[in-house]
Amino acid sequence: MMPSRSTQPQSETQSITDSIRRRLIITGMFLGIGEAGFFDGIIFHQLLQWHHMFSSIATEATVAGLEINTIGDGLFHVFDWLMVSIGIVLLWQLAKQQVQLSTQTFVGAILLGSGLFNVVEGLIDHHLFGIHHVKAGPNQVVYDLGFLAVGALVAGIGWLLLRQANSSESETL
Repeated sequence: MMPSRSTQPQSETQSITDSIRRRLIITGMFLGIGEAGFFDGIIFHQLLQWHHMFSSIATEATVAGLEINTIGDGLFHVFDWLMVSIGIVLLWQLAKQQVQLSTQTFVGAILLGSGLFNVVEGLIDHHLFGIHHVKAGPNQVVYDLGFLAVGALVAGIGWLLLRQANSSESETL
């Protein structure tokens, strides 16, 4: 267990606070990445069936194409599961230290990780490699750009929450 803040010099307290904050941000970003991936896979791949991982490479209209897309979706979900699992382990490590954690920092980090994941995934999969689009068809560019815009908005909100939490945490020391 960590010594109380009142018995530590200001610089040591700040260093511990900064370290915990960094670890909480990393934890939240892992969870945000995994949650964004699960949202994408569950909503866009399975429920709406707008695309699969390799929709632009192999059609899901054939058995062979569906098999390739199902494997791609499965690998995507394995990645999501790993990100969430890492985030849970990191969160558990922080919780065992019995330190006070900032909800605003945690939520901001989750949103930042989630938004950045969507932006990076959208740029790579939709635009760079073209392995699938949010919703293929005549307006696919609009859907793809909308996906990027929503991801950037979510990341921006997360970043703002982190900045706001950092300034309010600094004022309390």
